[in-house]
Amino acid sequence: MAANEATGIGGVRTIKASEFKAKCLQLMDEVAESGQEIVITKKGKPVSRLMPYREKGKLVFGEDRGLFEIHADIVEPMPAEWFEKDDGDEDDLF
Repeated sequence: MAANEATGIGGVRTIKASEFKAKCLQLMDEVAESGQEIVITKKGKPVSRLMPYREKGKLVFGEDRGLFEIHADIVEPMPAEWFEKDDGDEDDLF
């Protein structure tokens, strides 16, 4: 880390925009190898973030398609007898 670089809140490395411009390719390699991001600042305020590229994970939506089968109407209300009091059987739903 250079003398004018700093570690910001949460341990994130920060660097001035002017220094980033001079060392851009080197910093890109460092981020790719270390996996740690760098925040680029202008006049002490964060303006950009250099972070490693990560492949997106596998899409999980619809992964279970075809594993379940609906055997009844799922839109109609439940039958009234499901809500009636029973004789104390503990296997009730409610």
